[in-house]
Amino acid sequence: QVQLVESGGGLVQAGGSLRLSCAASGRTFSNSAMGWFRQAPGKEREFVAAISWIGHSTYYADSVKGRFTISRDNAKNTLYLQMNSLKPEDTAVYICAAKKPFEMVVARTKSNEYDYWGQGTQVTVSA
Repeated sequence: QVQLVESGGGLVQAGGSLRLSCAASGRTFSNSAMGWFRQAPGKEREFVAAISWIGHSTYYADSVKGRFTISRDNAKNTLYLQMNSLKPEDTAVYICAAKKPFEMVVARTKSNEYDYWGQGTQVTVSA
């Protein structure tokens, strides 16, 4: 059984920081493209950031560039999202996603490109 479990969410004031983690189990994801999405109630899932195999390349939504950093530790089979200068509009459930090993993504910002998903961790940013 493959499982992705997010952690690190919580309540933070605007301008603050949080670090999210996505711990994978059941298989190694060292050769998988991975990403973070977020979703607020009543809104569609939104792309946040993605990282290539091993971590050579990273990609970000324009709304988070310069504030968020995606990284991975393949030895720990864990994905991270460092979030700085948080804004109230960042409030959402943040969800970890992974592609099957060695498979390239056609459109990394599209949720249907990914095969495995976590249940999400809530991030709330107060004004």
